[in-house]
Amino acid sequence: MRSLINVQTQLLVRRFLTSSTAGRWRLFCSSSSEEEMPQPSVLRHLTAKIKATGPISVAEYMREVLTNPVTGYYVRNNMLGPEGDFITSPEISQIFGELIGVWIVTEWISAGRPKRLQLVELGPGKGSLAEDVLRVLGQLRSVLSHCSVSLHLVEVSPALSGLQALRLTGGSAQENQNHHDPVYRQGLTSTGLPVCWYRSLDDVPEGFSIFVAHEFFDALPIHKFQRTQSGWREMMVDIELENPDKLRFVLSPSPTLASTALVQEGEGRSHVEVCAEGGVIVQQLSRRISEEGGAALIADYGHDGTKTDTFRGFKGHRLHDVLASPGSADLTADVDFSFLRRMAGDGVACLGPITQRVFLKNMGIDTRMQVLLRNCVDASIRKQLINSYDALTNPDRMGERFHFFSLLHLSRLATPPNTTPPEGLTLQKKTPAAPPVAGFTELSFS
Repeated sequence: MRSLINVQTQLLVRRFLTSSTAGRWRLFCSSSSEEEMPQPSVLRHLTAKIKATGPISVAEYMREVLTNPVTGYYVRNNMLGPEGDFITSPEISQIFGELIGVWIVTEWISAGRPKRLQLVELGPGKGSLAEDVLRVLGQLRSVLSHCSVSLHLVEVSPALSGLQALRLTGGSAQENQNHHDPVYRQGLTSTGLPVCWYRSLDDVPEGFSIFVAHEFFDALPIHKFQRTQSGWREMMVDIELENPDKLRFVLSPSPTLASTALVQEGEGRSHVEVCAEGGVIVQQLSRRISEEGGAALIADYGHDGTKTDTFRGFKGHRLHDVLASPGSADLTADVDFSFLRRMAGDGVACLGPITQRVFLKNMGIDTRMQVLLRNCVDASIRKQLINSYDALTNPDRMGERFHFFSLLHLSRLATPPNTTPPEGLTLQKKTPAAPPVAGFTELSFS
């Protein structure tokens, strides 16, 4: 029964949050990487393309700079962590990944405890988030004892997939020599859980899956459009007239296919960024959740259809000109969650966006911190715990810059029958209501 599942979910959350178990702690420091030399091969490739075909869209520019199979920034570099160009929440504190792990288990329980659970992470970075999630699953193995769990990682970067394999399988994962096989690397964790790597979400097997995308959508290519007196025009990347070794932005003199198809009718902003590729991926997630069951949790920089020009570069943890030294810096743009909601359609339920601060507090980060601090005697680790908590929840740091957004099966929010929860545990709402979704609803214990 749904009410019973809901009670079990709350008990599980409370059980984990009050556990004194802790893994190793990542020490976080802020430092800049050494200044890299410009990437002339990337610039030469781009200028040759522009000379041959004319100005290119910002989306094509991002795609070439970030994921070109030979020169792409993500393909060549290890860009994460204090020595890279940016740092992510899982790299700051394992508490972040642990709470994501609890969220995954609560959604699996709410779905009726399917016999198989595919954990799918899009853009897994160094594998820190997946590692923390798997540790939580190990701590809750009695709950998952009758479920077959597997991990599926969608990663285009050979450098990062190697780091992920080292972290998650101890380096035992093997590359697949059959290039026609969608699984290009596979292995087992220390507990025997299978891990597979793919280059595309299309290649991940069908089945009940819970998808996690943390700082994935912000790196997907965007189209940029500007309102003019003649209508919407697409911003393009061209060669600087006076200096052929530099690039510049120009406006398309006439409508493009993208400006005609992607700008929403009645759009009130004067400048719009649209991530068509992100829309396609959300449609894929929606179809799979609707047909196979499961859920998706998206966490990223973003807004709900209010911002305009958010395209920026990061190099050595500092802002970097997006057109300077292409290939030497990360490129990113805030996620438009209102666009993702439209692309998701009516086949799934959407929750959010809500701020990271609200999500983590709803998940019980304060309770978890109190338990860990109470059981910690090392002063340096206590200091690190407090600093990481501040980094994750402070509105001036990551607390309100990142947002959480979820796609759920429609049955997940269906109204349950009117039943009475067991004695000793009450919900905030006394009348029948859909079971609360962890993170998006504050649970009340008694």
